Amino acid sequence: MKKTPFTDLHISSGAKMHEFAGYLMPVEYSGIIGEHLAVCRGVGVFDVSHMGEIRVKGPNAFAFLQHVTSNDISLIPVGKAQYSCFPNEQGGIVDDLVVYHYEDDKYLLVVNASNIEKDWDWCVAHNGAGAELENASERMAQLAVQGPEATRVLQRLTPVDLSTIPYYSFVTGEFAGCPRVILSNTGYTGAGGFELYFEPAHALPVWNAIMEAGRPEGIVPAGLGARDTLRLEMGYCLYGNELDDTTSPLEAGLGWITRFAEGKDFVGRAVLEHRKKEGIARKLCAFELTEKGIPRQGYEIADTEGRPVGRVTSGTMSPLMRTGIGLGYVRTEQAAVGTELRIAVRNRLLAASVVKLPFRRAHGN
Repeated sequence: MKKTPFTDLHISSGAKMHEFAGYLMPVEYSGIIGEHLAVCRGVGVFDVSHMGEIRVKGPNAFAFLQHVTSNDISLIPVGKAQYSCFPNEQGGIVDDLVVYHYEDDKYLLVVNASNIEKDWDWCVAHNGAGAELENASERMAQLAVQGPEATRVLQRLTPVDLSTIPYYSFVTGEFAGCPRVILSNTGYTGAGGFELYFEPAHALPVWNAIMEAGRPEGIVPAGLGARDTLRLEMGYCLYGNELDDTTSPLEAGLGWITRFAEGKDFVGRAVLEHRKKEGIARKLCAFELTEKGIPRQGYEIADTEGRPVGRVTSGTMSPLMRTGIGLGYVRTEQAAVGTELRIAVRNRLLAASVVKLPFRRAHGN
């Protein structure tokens, strides 16, 4: 299995390790629930160095990205980031990603760890515009410092005024004595904070500096388990669960990143325009159990008469709300907020209700 620059540190710290996307990664340190709550209420640190990074440069970078991504690249000035996806010719999703515009004619694509090779091959195969491409995945480390206390902790380590960086914006500057660190006001937890990109040689000094700076706030290292429960409480999609090559962004509730701007002839545009006009047969919905139980990926979703209407794509017992929550695809007519559903859990049909995302905000947390 592949390692990140922090793998040995995770092991020596007693983290429970597991394979993920070909990498040996920490699933949890002290426990998923404790790590989840620490991020919601304080601050936690995630090693996300397994994520992929592809640099796109040159005078043809813009034209290339307008062709291969669903969102409108013209909407992101230098210093801004944009959530998007690579659509395929059938209107499915090759991967979802974040596009960073860090200099004129220079962009950074951050893609899912499980899709690095797939995405690289896709970009190369669809680079008719002649952009300069570089797979920088092995030359970048990444930490996500998340939670309401994250900015306070990180500010102790950089002269950059983090309070001036808006959501989905970033600055490159010195951090913990290391040069050229990307400080990005983004994250996958919904708890606020920053994602940091830097050279692997600086990995351990950066980690140690963050942990020491965050000691007064009770900072904790967190694993992929808490990362997953946090993103699910926010209703964020996960590739391989809610998104795949056969799922369209329209079905996944990602119509807002699918821009049919004039002159933007992106891959799969005609198919997606047709589906938007004709309507979609299924739709991703968020549901909450009203009976005790835990929904899991693959469980059947039924209507109140017990007739199958879909499948759960992600589910868990919410650490913050202590109720069963999940996402799943159902027939479009079953996806409206307030619709009563049934989730097949261990041969029982448990009552559930479609709710508005995010779960956390719905409960005032």
